[in-house]
Amino acid sequence: MTQDHRQIAWWAKNIEELDREIARLCMLCQVRILDPSAIERVLKKDGSVCGTSNPVAFEKLHNMLMFHLANRQRSVDAVGQLQTAQIEAHVVEQLRSRFADLLGKWPPE
Repeated sequence: MTQDHRQIAWWAKNIEELDREIARLCMLCQVRILDPSAIERVLKKDGSVCGTSNPVAFEKLHNMLMFHLANRQRSVDAVGQLQTAQIEAHVVEQLRSRFADLLGKWPPE
């Protein structure tokens, strides 16, 4: 396996684990994270995006999204924009099969 393939596999695993935790927190807060403007609302700490009140989980969700954005940029720097987008699309499809009722539409409009 080449260094590029190992690096891509590492980033894919990293992004998948992070996004799985985000999906779990979305379940706890009942946030349809891929609905239009949902991510922005969580980033702005707008708790009205939640279907149920869970301040601790919502704070963790906000922090995990912030971490995801920083991590995504590091992935782009390491393996490129196209590869990162492909990894994310794959991860979203896997998560959709596990958390279909909470994720909303992908890609967002």
